[in-house]
Amino acid sequence: MLRKLYDWTLSFSDSRYALLALGFIAFIESSVFPIPPHVLMIPIIIASPNRAFLVATIVTLGSVSGGALGYFIGAQLFDTLGQPILEFYHKTENFEAFKIRFNAQGHWAVLIAGLTPFPYKVITITSGVTGMNFAAFMLWSLIARATIFFVIAGLLWKFGLPIRDFIEKRLGLMFTLFCILLLGGFILVKLL
Repeated sequence: MLRKLYDWTLSFSDSRYALLALGFIAFIESSVFPIPPHVLMIPIIIASPNRAFLVATIVTLGSVSGGALGYFIGAQLFDTLGQPILEFYHKTENFEAFKIRFNAQGHWAVLIAGLTPFPYKVITITSGVTGMNFAAFMLWSLIARATIFFVIAGLLWKFGLPIRDFIEKRLGLMFTLFCILLLGGFILVKLL
């Protein structure tokens, strides 16, 4: 089923509505859709490298706007769906402690989820559930999503088809390692 959804998503890359579909997929991926916009972004840029940065802009704006929807889902639906589950399992106190910890370091969660293969939608919804400052959430989302999408667009614009395999197979790993090293550096500086 996931393969069919993937193929269906890719079918839009040849359409005259490709950029509209891409913006929409980026929007819904940030809150509910399982296929990341990267898979559609790559063939569109390879087919038209001169539009690489336009594509990155559309994906960034769609993704960050969809992140706002994910935040809204977390903020508005938690009381009706999530809270009763926490109460049933007597985990309300644990969740309150989690909210405090998340909001103290939530910017890192948004940044890391926005840059790595970790599902961004999990963080958008969690940010809403915990009541993370919305302006800070949007700022960190914009920084993270613009970084990943413009790096992909820049690599495809500069190197074209040969870089495609690297992006599809290893770019997520590279950003994950970068985030681990960055966090490790901050922890090391804090300890020294």
